[in-house]
Amino acid sequence: MLTGKQKRYLRSLAHHLTPIFQVGKGGVNENMLKQIEEALEVRELIKVSILQNNLDDKHEVAEALAAGSGAELVQLIGHTVVLYKESVEHKTITLP
Repeated sequence: MLTGKQKRYLRSLAHHLTPIFQVGKGGVNENMLKQIEEALEVRELIKVSILQNNLDDKHEVAEALAAGSGAELVQLIGHTVVLYKESVEHKTITLP
């Protein structure tokens, strides 16, 4: 579980990132979750965009992404989700 200070720090790091995944009409599926897990192992911090044609509640989509990939939900702002998961091999982010 991340503290408020850690989430603030991660939000500042994520500010300049661009979303590398998009959740569309099909919603969250197993293949997407597998790819997000692999990206989190390399990058530790990613953004995911929820497209307008997704009819699901964005809060539910964000929770499904976090739970399915084993990541922490850092932020949900607008239609953008920020996820963090500490990497085993490629640790680049040191939390305060």
